[in-house]
Amino acid sequence: MKQLTALKTILGVGLFGLLFSGYLSYQEFFGDADNTGCDALGQPGTIFGYPPCIYGFFMYLLMVVLSALGLRKKNN
Repeated sequence: MKQLTALKTILGVGLFGLLFSGYLSYQEFFGDADNTGCDALGQPGTIFGYPPCIYGFFMYLLMVVLSALGLRKKNN
């Protein structure tokens, strides 16, 4: 697989994950947390008091930013 194709694939997966974890995170903070599949804030099963979907959001955000920077560098 070429590097450009790999970066585009990573960007696509990252965007999907960002949307999915963003939806779960939004539901966790502002919606009905019982229907999201994430643990409630401060409950057992959380990491430092926050549900795993919050950390997933920031990991996917980092993935999207790094792959976008890689694509931008490849185009220049």
